[in-house]
Amino acid sequence: MKIALICAALLATLSSASALAADPAAAAQKAGCMACHTMDKKLVGPSFKDIAAKYKGQGDAVAKLSDKVRKGGAGNWGQIPMPPNPAEKIGDADLKEVVGWILKS
Repeated sequence: MKIALICAALLATLSSASALAADPAAAAQKAGCMACHTMDKKLVGPSFKDIAAKYKGQGDAVAKLSDKVRKGGAGNWGQIPMPPNPAEKIGDADLKEVVGWILKS
């Protein structure tokens, strides 16, 4: 009986993690991205639409933006810094999904 409960809990955890990765908007919300960014207007940081336009056609955009999200920084969109976002805040798979979603905005 205990093994069945453990297996059920493990499956529920795995399915919720994959559901989060499948929903980049939810992952962005959970990671706190939406506290400073919106889809179509500047808030604290640039809109996702503006980010997508700036990086349109750049083949390395996902890697470049993922690195910027991880390291944080300032100067690309003004002087307000974006804090670093470590893997504990948003995992690599979710980060890649979110950045890809942003670039499609």
